[in-house]
Amino acid sequence: MAESVINPPEISTQHHSNSKEHSEADASSTASESNSLSAAQQEVLERCLHALTHAKNDSHILAALLLITRLCPASQLDRATLHRVFEAVGFNLPARLLVTAIRGNESSGLPPEELLSLGTALLAALSTDPDMVTHPQLLSTIPLLLGLLESGIPECQKQDQHPAASQPTASPTDQSPPGEEVPKCSSGLGNGDESAACKLDEALAADCYQVLNTICSLSRGPDQLLARGAVPALCRAVLKKQTLSHEKGLPLIGHLLSSSIRQRAWSKHPSELLTLLTCISQNFSQALNKDRLEMCSKIPQFLPPPGSELQTQELKEVVSSLWATLRPMVQGKLSIDQLGPVLVLSGCLLDLCGWEPAGSPKFCCLLVNRACIEVRMVLEEPPGTQLSAQQQQTLTACYRIMEAAMEQACSQGDNTSPAQSETAIAGLSLQQSRQVLGVLEEAFSAVIYYLQQVDPSQYDDPFLFATFRSLCAWLAEETSCLKEEVTALLPCLIGYAKHHLQERKGKGLSDWMVKMCVSDCSRAETWTGEEVLRYLLPALCHLSAEDGPRKVLLSQDTPALLVHFLSRGWGALRAQSGKTVSRDPSLETACSALLNFTVTEPDRVRTDSCFATLEAMLNEALPVLLHKSRLLVLAANCCTLGLMIGRLKPALTGPVESSQRRFFSCALRFLLGALQAADHGGKARLSPVWEQCWEEVSELWRLGLQALGGCVRAQPWITTLVREEGWLQNILSLLESSSGLPDPHSQLALEEALCAIACQCPLCRQDIGESMKRDSKGSLHCMAQLRNVLKD
Repeated sequence: MAESVINPPEISTQHHSNSKEHSEADASSTASESNSLSAAQQEVLERCLHALTHAKNDSHILAALLLITRLCPASQLDRATLHRVFEAVGFNLPARLLVTAIRGNESSGLPPEELLSLGTALLAALSTDPDMVTHPQLLSTIPLLLGLLESGIPECQKQDQHPAASQPTASPTDQSPPGEEVPKCSSGLGNGDESAACKLDEALAADCYQVLNTICSLSRGPDQLLARGAVPALCRAVLKKQTLSHEKGLPLIGHLLSSSIRQRAWSKHPSELLTLLTCISQNFSQALNKDRLEMCSKIPQFLPPPGSELQTQELKEVVSSLWATLRPMVQGKLSIDQLGPVLVLSGCLLDLCGWEPAGSPKFCCLLVNRACIEVRMVLEEPPGTQLSAQQQQTLTACYRIMEAAMEQACSQGDNTSPAQSETAIAGLSLQQSRQVLGVLEEAFSAVIYYLQQVDPSQYDDPFLFATFRSLCAWLAEETSCLKEEVTALLPCLIGYAKHHLQERKGKGLSDWMVKMCVSDCSRAETWTGEEVLRYLLPALCHLSAEDGPRKVLLSQDTPALLVHFLSRGWGALRAQSGKTVSRDPSLETACSALLNFTVTEPDRVRTDSCFATLEAMLNEALPVLLHKSRLLVLAANCCTLGLMIGRLKPALTGPVESSQRRFFSCALRFLLGALQAADHGGKARLSPVWEQCWEEVSELWRLGLQALGGCVRAQPWITTLVREEGWLQNILSLLESSSGLPDPHSQLALEEALCAIACQCPLCRQDIGESMKRDSKGSLHCMAQLRNVLKD
């Protein structure tokens, strides 16, 4: 750094070398004190500022600015000094300097590289001030800076008096032996004619990147950069091996893709990002072993988000290439610290494309085994052991590998769809599947042990949520293993879910989720404590059907928790318009768990006030759901659950409440809507809406008919509604015109409901008898139990 006054004639020739020194100082002086200048520097600075504020033309301004940039790195200027500079020149001057240099205006009096260097140095200095970096005029220079970083100085024509500046500065990575061309990634980007442009020197490029990095660190910075074309421009800069593109450009892209714009960036610029990922994959495969380990921790941020519409053949080839490089690393001898990034990258690739490109079944089993061993080694430590951030990140990746493995091991023998087969471990034998389940069981035993040590004060720990979610994924697939341990852990799991369901928005884990979410901000803000319970719901559905776990769940007042969740979910659905209403499988699962309690614990249903609350909600919900075909599965759950509760109620002694009457009227219409008359006397067929989801709702429909029979026995007034609503007549007409129902189980369920109606109502009995006489060969005639009821 220059300690004395630089004479004006020396300014132009010494500008680049000093800029480089000052730029390096900028990057390393984050802790330096403001305005930490020597007395001589301070004196000259004041003289320059005086000259700057009293300058009569651009030449005087440029002379003063050149002296300031030589003397004082931006990090050594306090905010007051920066504001004095800004008030004197504004943002117009640095922008004009860039535009003049890019257009190659020879009347400027300075070569383009000098104008660019001064303009970018000014912008870099002004960007260090929080108030100035958000100024619209500074943001408007982003495209100019990106153009420089991508394409270099527009016209590679240096003046004779500046021979030192005529040679572009190359980073060490760009140097090649004489006569050899610098290798370039094969891509469709950067193939333009670069002979008319020279690479920037490092000081100039560093200033450009400083401005962009400062903007990127703002809350809305990634959005500003995305809107101004930063992603494709930076990708092209990296692919062209422009100055500092690897050292500063690539990390900046990674930062952008790790922010809330990730999804939008991949949707808007898939070609450029995929080409960049291809180049990174090639570098990964060609790197030395020690460099590969370091690259493993950086590659995940350049992968597209899982579930995106980018599952192209090109992406699959890139992922296959990454796996090819990863496989020897997984199979080799690595320390615990080295294995972590390898497992993290493996988990990310599984998220992206499943098991298909990973490798042979033997390798996939090895990967699962290494993940499970890592989980056991870390989580089986004595209570009170604090996990490092690196351990937590590694285990979170292990959880994803384990989850992907359990989906395969637990589904062996089941029919898989084409979409599932693409993510399956091809050729996994039954023996290998059992081995995978064995190591998974051991790993989840360690997970349970870890969760048993958790104190409620730790409930807002994000790593605890990842561990909880992993166990829930296991319990959703497998509840026969570790049954005693899981049952003993249920109070902890329910307590954890209750804590987050009652959590206020913007607190604890919710606040962390919003900050860390890499999806769009609008979606990040929708995180609530309900998500925790959503992960637990499939396990509750299984466990509530078993005696031992169900008793523990009842002791934890789980039905009330489910009713609260269901009521909140229904409120959210009701608030949606008809066009935006969407299916929520979690509400259906909550209904299934409550249905298990209703079937197995009738006394609890009669005495627990939460079931009265549930009944009131169902009375309100079913009439609305009846007209929403996209919510047919939820409607089937609500209808069946309401009927199952209704069969446990005592007979009414007074008038029927309007809400109850409306519910049963809707239930009758709903059950009737599943079937249509057959053509030419064949079997009755499913209505088109029901046919699409019959596999999901068929059991609910049959159970609903059986529950309807129970309701008729408990509350005979319903038979009047059966006749008045025309339900009985429509069913009898359907049966008369059909040779049977779609399947024997459905026919038996309908027969049971008709038997109950015939037993409780003489008029209905008479209607059924007359229909049976007319139908000597139809499906009614095949109902032996109903014929016996009519004979009695």
